[in-house]
Amino acid sequence: QVQLVESGGGLVQTGGSLKLSCAASGRTFSTYAMGWFRQAPGKEREFVAATSSSGSNTVYADSVKGRFTISRDNAKNTVYLQMNSLRPEDTAIYYCAADYSPFGVTRLSSRHYDYWGRGTQVTVSS
Repeated sequence: QVQLVESGGGLVQTGGSLKLSCAASGRTFSTYAMGWFRQAPGKEREFVAATSSSGSNTVYADSVKGRFTISRDNAKNTVYLQMNSLRPEDTAIYYCAADYSPFGVTRLSSRHYDYWGRGTQVTVSS
């Protein structure tokens, strides 16, 4: 079992920055690929970014590429999402998720992720 708790969300103006954190329980964090997803009101949950179990591979949605950076610290059981140049369309609940993937595979589809946090709200005002 892996429990995930997100933090760092809030209200920011267009062009601002936020850094989300996701703390994971358990001693096997380094065997999980980690992803960030988001869901805006009335929309489907969508992929934002993912990192492999070691952190050596990262993948981003086109909509956030060049603005968001995913990273992880396996010693701290934590994954981060640095969000810069925020736009109103980034407003959503952001979820982190864990995908058991000890061999370094990084997947984008939410159906591969077994554990989810409760989410943290990010609101970008125009």
